[in-house]
Amino acid sequence: MPYFVYRIYPNKTLDFIERFDNYRDAKQHTRSLRAQLEQDAAFTYRLIHAKHEREAEKLLTSTREPRPMGEE
Repeated sequence: MPYFVYRIYPNKTLDFIERFDNYRDAKQHTRSLRAQLEQDAAFTYRLIHAKHEREAEKLLTSTREPRPMGEE
């Protein structure tokens, strides 16, 4: 499965940046993009592993439930 790099805005708007077949290359590219970010940037970069671009976008925009805490 490929790796996808996206620019993500606070309102969950996505901009596709690039697709990689190799995790190491995707990780390195994402880190370099994050290093170039200014502190007051209105977006961030995310790396996601998915079958295709549509699935990656669905995973990035879906709201995840918090992890359950242990029983008390």
